[in-house]
This record gives sequence, structure tokens and C-alpha cells, in this order.
Amino acid sequence: MRYTITICLSLLLTYSAIAQQQVDICVYGGTSGGVIAAFTARKAGKTVILIEPGKHLGGMTSGGLGLTDIGNKYAITGLARDYYRRIGQHYGKFEQWIFEPHVAEDLFSEYVKRGQIDVLLSHRLSSVKKSSGQIQEIVLENSDKPLAKRTIRAKMFIDCSYEGDLMAKAGVSYTVGREDNSKYNETISGVQLMTGHQLPDGIDPYKTPGNPDSGLVWGVSPAKLEPNGTGDNKAQAYNYRICLSSDPANQVAITRPAGYDSTKYELLVRLIAAQPQKRSLNDYFIWSGMPNKKTDINNRNGFSTDMIGMNYGYPDGSYEKRAQIIRDHELYTKGLLYFFGHDSRVPQELRDQMLKWGYPKDEYTDTGNWSPQLYIREARRMVGAYVMTQANCQGKEVVTDGVGMAAYTMDSHNIQRIVIEKDGKKMAKNEGNVEVGGFGPYPISYRALIPKENECQNLLVPVCLSASHIAYGSIRMEPVFMVLGQSTALAAAMAIDAKTSVQKVNIAKLQQELKANPLADGSTPEILVDNDSQKMTTITGPWRVENKSKGGYGPSYLIYEGQGEEKATVRFTPDIVKAGKYRVYAYFPRLAKSASELGITVSDGKSSKSIPIKTADIVVVGQTSGEWVALGDYELPKGQASSVEIAAKQVDGPVVADAVLFVPAF
Repeated sequence: MRYTITICLSLLLTYSAIAQQQVDICVYGGTSGGVIAAFTARKAGKTVILIEPGKHLGGMTSGGLGLTDIGNKYAITGLARDYYRRIGQHYGKFEQWIFEPHVAEDLFSEYVKRGQIDVLLSHRLSSVKKSSGQIQEIVLENSDKPLAKRTIRAKMFIDCSYEGDLMAKAGVSYTVGREDNSKYNETISGVQLMTGHQLPDGIDPYKTPGNPDSGLVWGVSPAKLEPNGTGDNKAQAYNYRICLSSDPANQVAITRPAGYDSTKYELLVRLIAAQPQKRSLNDYFIWSGMPNKKTDINNRNGFSTDMIGMNYGYPDGSYEKRAQIIRDHELYTKGLLYFFGHDSRVPQELRDQMLKWGYPKDEYTDTGNWSPQLYIREARRMVGAYVMTQANCQGKEVVTDGVGMAAYTMDSHNIQRIVIEKDGKKMAKNEGNVEVGGFGPYPISYRALIPKENECQNLLVPVCLSASHIAYGSIRMEPVFMVLGQSTALAAAMAIDAKTSVQKVNIAKLQQELKANPLADGSTPEILVDNDSQKMTTITGPWRVENKSKGGYGPSYLIYEGQGEEKATVRFTPDIVKAGKYRVYAYFPRLAKSASELGITVSDGKSSKSIPIKTADIVVVGQTSGEWVALGDYELPKGQASSVEIAAKQVDGPVVADAVLFVPAF
């Protein structure tokens, strides 16, 4: 009897230890930003738990989004940049921005292992307990067995989920949908009927063409078109970023999914008939190649992978409601792929192209070779201490408390598919797509990552951050979430050390630490000398500043368009803080036309080495329009004796001088 009591007591104590846990920092959401936040917190010496409702880490980065949305690589700093450098190492390059899903997830697992991060998978938020403006504890439930509960107590909490569930349950103000233009004095928020990813004129919306009484075909809403700029609570379309394989040895056949309904693609049949000249899969999908004969497939044009208007219930939905929306999206997308390969109304050449592809046998092996992550482009957005808006994106308002940068186009996918009348004819049109760029990298306010002080003092929100719909469309990129994950984790650690709230963190100190210790491990930082660093560049000759193109590294680059009648050079001089071996790189934007050969001279202050660079050899991969080119390894002394000089060697085209990077190799 005594042994039975002892065993029972032991089990009770074990269960209590598991069911309740105390840490310094709790990170909710195992997205890319969540993993980097947890890693940063551990490197700052804090105890951490990383909680993920699903069974995988990395969110969209490991969930199929292999064609990384960058905007401008200058904006990607710290551990986010380190992540893509490590991806590059896997593929034998300096850095790489396109990759396979399993490579991405394996790398996140490496961060977890190196950081010795305590990870709790398959657990989701049940409730939040607050007291005196601070979260005291959260109660989790097992995602598969909701009756199984456990409690996490922490000094600081970071919500890295795509949905903002912790933020919402903590009573922090948030919004869903898109603001009216008048809310923040914007011009491209709210309702926007534009031409991007649009149906051509004349696509009939009715089941029986020309007969409104027959009802609308699937996917068309009866909602009326509101005036331009009108706000609403509708979310931009979600989709899957689809990984397929063209390798017959690595394929699982795309079969008819259970519940398949071909009537969902009636509008697509009409679209194909309206544009008989479009006979490539690339006319209907953004079909991007990934390593090893794989893809990252995204939405393109009027009818594609975006399930427009079918996600409105997701942001504030119950777990059950969200699960149903996710299942609906999966069925729609698998059905779309099957439709293209097998429906007789699809032209034979399109069917033949689709039948060359299959699901990848070596990806998502525990979820039927299909991504477990729906692309939640936008759900809740916090209304925090500061709201990022269109003015921030376009540089009309610049914050001084930036702890990360964004650089992508202000981008919104379509939000609804409705009926409009044009020239007396009713037709289906998509509404909500916006793609407006033309600006350089801009800072993201720390205040946009924290709630108002009277709402919560120990919560940071780097993913569902405080931004208007259209500004969020520029910020919401996976590398940026990683950058902000690092910034918020460091801020949380600093708040703990200073025994203060997230609102009272010393911003100048936070900014300095992010700059001085970008990899969070105390290693010597790499040195960037950009053409905008005027004290570190010497310009000779008539070079022009180009700041309109998105091809450069940073805000601008220098371009020489002369005929060689005068000397034209740009010298980049780093301030080497620690002597040693450095690997040197120069950045070259991809131009429509450029000089065939460049002359580069690297000097350590005592001797120089000339390196001819043939621009035809510079291969740019992914959504970046430039590439780092290795110039070799050099022993460089402390101080400003070293330099890299770029000159025109052949004047058969423009010459670019942009940025030089010195990476410690010791």
C-alpha cells in the first residue's frame, strides 16, 4: 500500500511539474519570427518556452513560401540575414532566398537545438489571466485533446502567431479588415477596384449567362461595390504556396480530392475561353522554380490559387471555424490542380503541362505531402502605441525609434469578387488588389510592436503589429517578421533586466545592441560600406545617384554612364574595428544593360589586388534584383587603411557602384 501511495504521489508531482511552468519569456507562435524570437531570448540568457499550436516550426517560411519576398536585402538584418546565409550554405552559396520546405524547417530545428529552446508543439491558447496591466499566466490546451490543459507563467510574453490570439485574449485593442482612407489620411486603403490580378471585361457572373435569376457562379459575391477608399472588415485572400515536383522519381500523383466539385471552377472555364491565346500554366499561376525540380506556386491573374472572399470568418473565428476554413482552402486548391490536369474543358496543352507535375514525395511527409500551413496573409492587427501607415512606407513620415526595416511594395491581394456593370453589361470583377511601390527601405517603429501602456505592459507583438491595412501589406514579409522577432525578444530581455514595462525600454540602448550584436552571440559584426555612407566613400568622376530603382542595396546606388573620357571610380573604405581575415563581397544590381566588365581593386593598405568581374557571370536568383559577388579573403588591419575601388573597365554600358561587405572569417 505504501508503494502505491508513493507511486501515485510521484505521478501527481510529475504531472503538476508538467502542467505548470515558469519561464522568463513565453513566445506564442512557432512562426519564423517566433523561432528567431525564442533563439534571441535564450542568447540573452533568459529561460524561454516556444509554443506552437501545430506540429511544425517556421510558419510560411517552411510551409511553401520558398520564393522569399524581400523588397530590398538591405532591410534584412541580424539573425534573419543569418538564416538566409545558412540557407545559402546548404546550397553552396553565400546566401540564398529560394529553398525547399524541408530545408527551411530543418534549419529552424537547428536554431532550436543551438539555442536549447524548450518547444511545446500541438498546444494552443485557451485563456489569459491578467492583473495590474500585466499578463500573469496563460492556460493552454492540447490542440488534439482540448481537455488537457497546462499553465505557463512568464515575466514577458511575445505573440508571434499569424492570428494574434494572445494579443486578443489579453484585451489589447486590434482591428480586422481595411481602414477607410480617411482614417489615417491614406489613398490606397479601403475598397480598391484596380487592374492587378483582375478578370478581363465581359466575364459573365451568372450560372446561366445573361440570366441574373439563375444565381451567381461559385466564388462571386452578391455584395455591391462600395465607393473607392471605403473601409470594411474583410480580410485579403489566403492561399497555399504550393510545392510540386517535376521529378518522376519524387512524385505523388495529383488525384481527385474527396469532395471535389468542378462547379467551383466555372468562372475559370469562362476565363480560359475569353483568352484563348493564354496556354501556359504561367498564365494562371506564378509558377516559380525551387531547387531540385520543385516549385513555389502563387496566385496569378483573375482566377487562381487565392480563394477570394472565403476567409472572412478566420481572424476572429473559433479553432473549429478556422479548421473548417483551412480544410475548404485545401480542397479548393487540390481541386484546382486536379481540374487543370483532368477537366476536358481545359485545353489539352494546359492539361499536358499540369500532368508533368506531382506532389513532392520528400516534402510534408507527415501531412500527405501537402503543406500544413495556410498562408494567413493578414488576420488581426494590433492598434498599439503607434500605427504604421502609408505615410511611413512612402517616407513622408519617418520614425526615430525604428528597430527593423521593411522595403516591400504596399501589397494587398484581392478581397472580394463581385458583379459590376460596365457599358450596360454585368460582369465579374475582383476587388482589393493593390501593388504600389517606388520607395526604399523604411524604419518600423518600436511603438508599433507594443500595446498602449494602459492595455498591457509585458506583451510584444511583432507579427500582428500595429499598422493600417495597406502599410501592413508592405511590412508583412517573412524576413521582416524574423527581424522584428529578434528586436522584440531583446526588448523583452531588457525590460526584465531593468524591471520595467515594454513601454519604458531604453530604445537607444535597444537600437545600439541590435547594431553591435546582430547575431546575438557577441561575435564581431560584418561591416557594410554602402554608397550612402558618405564618410566612407570617395567618388571620382560623374557618377549619378539612382534611387528610383528597387535593384540596389539600400536607398540608392551610383551609376556611371559616360564613355570613358574621364576617370570614374568609387572607393569604399571600411573602418575595421578588429584586425583579421575578412571575406569581401561587392553588390551588383541587375540592370537591363550594363558594362560587360568591371575593374575592382582590393587593398589592405600595403598591397593591392585587381579583380576583373564579368557582369554576364553574375547570376541573380529569386525575388532580388542584385547579388553579392565574392572578391576573396584578405588579412585587413585595424583602422581605415583598407579599401575596395570600383572602376569602369569596359565602357560598353553603365557601371554600378553600390555596396561592399566585409565579413569576418576568423
